[in-house]
Amino acid sequence: MSDSPRSTVNCDVLVVGAGPAGIAAALELKRSGLDVLVIDKATFPRDKCCGDGLTTGALRVLESLDFDPALVPSWTPTSDVWLRSPSGREMSMPLPSGQGTFAAIAPRLEFDDALVRTAIDRGVRVAQGVTFTQISSMTDDGAVVSVEGLGVVHCSYVIAADGMWSPVRKSLGLSQPGYLGEWHAFRQYASNVTGPAKDRLIVWFDSDLLPGYAWSFPLRDGRVNIGFGILRGGRHSVQDMNTLWPDILSRPHVREALGENATLEGRHTAWPIPARVTSATLTHERVLFVGDAACVTDTLTGEGIGQALLSGVLAGQAIATSRARGARSVSRTYRREIRRNFFADHRMSVTLGAILKSELGARGALRLANANDWTRRNFVRWMFEDEPRAAIFTPSRWHRGFLKRPGVSLGSSK
Repeated sequence: MSDSPRSTVNCDVLVVGAGPAGIAAALELKRSGLDVLVIDKATFPRDKCCGDGLTTGALRVLESLDFDPALVPSWTPTSDVWLRSPSGREMSMPLPSGQGTFAAIAPRLEFDDALVRTAIDRGVRVAQGVTFTQISSMTDDGAVVSVEGLGVVHCSYVIAADGMWSPVRKSLGLSQPGYLGEWHAFRQYASNVTGPAKDRLIVWFDSDLLPGYAWSFPLRDGRVNIGFGILRGGRHSVQDMNTLWPDILSRPHVREALGENATLEGRHTAWPIPARVTSATLTHERVLFVGDAACVTDTLTGEGIGQALLSGVLAGQAIATSRARGARSVSRTYRREIRRNFFADHRMSVTLGAILKSELGARGALRLANANDWTRRNFVRWMFEDEPRAAIFTPSRWHRGFLKRPGVSLGSSK
C-alpha cells in the first residue's frame, strides 16, 4: 500500500502491534461490537525471540478468546516438568494428567501468525507491513494517527502493543532514555534430540545463572527450544551471553538431556525483557499501553505471553465497558484492572527473586517445593500461574476450587 495524505481510515480503536497483546485486545474489542484496526510493520508469519512456553495462565486467556490451537502446526502440550537444583538434584514435578492442558509449547513464528489469522477470520481489519509514524493530535473526540503505508487513521482510542521500545510511547514523549529492561534472554532451537529433553520440560537452576535459569522446552519431532535468561546487573553481563552459551551447552547435565546427536538449528537470538509494570506508564489520554509496552512481564520467570494476553484483554474490556463515560473513565478502569491483576504478583515475584539470587536460597526453595506430592503438585501449578502468584495477599481473587481447577481444553486431544 502506498502512503498518501489523502488516504483516511476510520475505526473505533487502532491497535499498534499485532503480537499476542495487540491481537488479544482486538479480539476482545471485536467481541464487544467495536470496529478495530490492527497495524504492524511486519508481515506475518514473522519470528519473535521467545522461549515459546505457554503457562496455564496464558492458556486460560486463550481459552476465553476461543483460540484454536489446531492453527499452530507445532503446538505441543506438555505435563512432564523437571527442575534441577543448583546442588545438582533433579526433581520431577508433573502437572496433572487427564485433566486438560496446563502447559504447552508454541513457536512464536506459528503462534503469532495463528492469532493474526484468528483476528482476520473474526472480522478484525489487520494492515501488515505498515508503520506507525506519530499521533498527530488528540482531542476530546478522538485521535489522529499517521501510518506510513496506510495514511491517516481517525480513531477514538489507541492501544499501544508495540513492544518495549514502543514508538507510540516515544511519539508522546514518554520514553525513559537508556532503559534496557530488567532481564535478558537467549534462545536457539535444536533438533535430533534423543535425550530426556525430547519429552520433558526442563529448567536448570545453575548457580552461576541465579536468579536466572536455563531451559529446554520440547517440541514435536525431536525438536526443542533451548536457552537461558539472566538478570541485568547480575553475575553475568549481557555482553557475556555469546561466550556463555557454548559453556552452558557443554555442561554434562545439558548434554545428557539433549542426547549426543542433538544439532543446533540456525542462529541464536537474544532479547531484553521489560518487567516493571508497577512503575510503567499505563495510559496517556486516549492511549492504553499493553504487553511489553506496559512492562507486564513476570519479573520472577521472565514469562510474558500470558501477561501480554491478559493486559490486551483488560485494555479491550476497559474501552468496551467504560467508553460511554469518556477517556478518563477508560484510563481509570484499565489502570485499576492492571493493578488488581499484576501489582501484588509483581511485588511478590521481586521478593522471591531476591531469595533466588543466592544458591542457598534457591536450594532451600526447591527443597521445600519437592517435600512431598502435595508441594510438588501445587508448586508447579503456582509456577505456571494457574492462580495469581500473590493470591494469598489478594482475597478478592480467591474462588472455589483454588488450585484444583482442571486444565484447559486447548490442545488436550493432541
